Amino acid sequence: MVQIQLANIALVLGAKRIFENLNWEIQRGQKIGFIGANGAGKSSLFKMIEGEYSPEMGGIVARARGITTGYLTQHPEFDLTFTALETALAGNPRANEIRAELERVENSLGDEEIYSDEKKLQRALELQHKLLEEYNALGGDGYPARVRELLLGLGLASSELNKTLSVLSGGQKKLVGLARLLILRPDILLLDEPDNHLDLPGKLYLEKLIREYEGTVVIISHDRYLLDACVTHIAELEDGKLNLFEGDYASYIADKEMRLARQEELFRAQQHEITRMQIAIKRFAIWGKIYDNEKFAAKAKTMQKRLDKMDKIEKPVADRKRMDLRLSGWRGSDKVLELAGVAKSFGAKRILTDLNETIWHGERVGLIGANGAGKSVLLRMILGQENPDAGEIKIGPSVSIGHYAQEHETLDFDQTVLDAVRYAGEMSESKATAFLLHYLFTYKQTTQKIRELSGGERSRLQLALLVLSGANFLLLDEPTNNLDIASAEVLEQALEDFVGTTLIISHDRYFLDRVVERLLVIEDGQLVEYQGGYSDYLAARGG
Repeated sequence: MVQIQLANIALVLGAKRIFENLNWEIQRGQKIGFIGANGAGKSSLFKMIEGEYSPEMGGIVARARGITTGYLTQHPEFDLTFTALETALAGNPRANEIRAELERVENSLGDEEIYSDEKKLQRALELQHKLLEEYNALGGDGYPARVRELLLGLGLASSELNKTLSVLSGGQKKLVGLARLLILRPDILLLDEPDNHLDLPGKLYLEKLIREYEGTVVIISHDRYLLDACVTHIAELEDGKLNLFEGDYASYIADKEMRLARQEELFRAQQHEITRMQIAIKRFAIWGKIYDNEKFAAKAKTMQKRLDKMDKIEKPVADRKRMDLRLSGWRGSDKVLELAGVAKSFGAKRILTDLNETIWHGERVGLIGANGAGKSVLLRMILGQENPDAGEIKIGPSVSIGHYAQEHETLDFDQTVLDAVRYAGEMSESKATAFLLHYLFTYKQTTQKIRELSGGERSRLQLALLVLSGANFLLLDEPTNNLDIASAEVLEQALEDFVGTTLIISHDRYFLDRVVERLLVIEDGQLVEYQGGYSDYLAARGG
């Protein structure tokens, strides 16, 4: 059954045409991974389905009768004076309405006017039964416990449930927004990067929810591991066109490569045929003039008509423009980082206990653990932004540290993009502009304030500044969070070629598999080492 149909959709925002002649049928029960480069128009398409944007003349957005959708934006907005639990519980006001109605009906059963009138009593009992069925379907008296369990499963700490949203991070607010939607259980979930800022247990929980969700799910995500784990289809928005592939992300990659190869073959064959026809048309036209023969001229016209009516096969674009990231680095000390008996507490709460670890030159090390385990605390201590309560952190004498911050704290949001690069690289305006073009910035964007950039654009700028720093020890905190898949792949290759050392905090399991040689996992305040990437860690842990 087709639940939502988009036909001949076009959207223009400002002077930019986002997409045109776009067609898409969303079928019941599909779990669709929606991918495409940053700025391709994925979020805009969601807004069009929700009615926030209207298609250009002739476009149609139709949904089957009675179909409900739930839309999670990238940055949900709520009343910040409410607690996380209150906000999530308010996601389904019907539960409170039913409870109030049930109380009213139950009180009426003790009313003489009701219990002494058989018909009125029967109607009251039938209404009570109907309300109880609906109430139990929502979770009944266990509804608040179900909401609480959902929030905890997604990664919110129990201590954060009763905190107001004003003190929670953007990622935590998104968890609350996701919980509200899952409680409502709409026919179709439209999720815009719900996995950003989730820790690994939270991502596993989300994957399970999507797989087991009774309705349809369309999820914008750059997490290739998640796309392999829970989707049945991949919808790719590229160059304003949408293509649907059956299967998970790995199947999509194989399918797309085969399609491109076949398209290249057909394109070459058609180009050969077009060239042959053009030569023949030219020859017949010349002969018609030389020999004054209408037959030759007529043949030329007939072939030209055939050529004009031919459905042209587009040249496949296999290598699209990508960020040109080259992390140079240099040799430096053999012993890059040493942790000796490091411990850290905040008040009575012990975060890290007796950490002993050495990272050597050239290593690619991943650092993982649940949210709140102490990963960022350890990073801040390595950077010298916090002091350990006990022990010592030693940095090699020939080590220069480059830091990529998850929330882009290393950037001055009041600077222009151009000035950030000019000052960091001590270069002229023209040289800085040329440099930024390699990171997919337009000439216009170079003069923008950094605060005006999207998350993905800030991420690319941070990577550009890392290159200019010339550091040989990179501390990367969730570097792929705002990158599209193509840019994440460029980063993976750059780290592989990097002559230096990296310590990476990441919840991107696909990225960890591709980049790191060993994992350090914070478990109960201590570091536990596992050789290999994330899949090796899972295998060692027994899945």
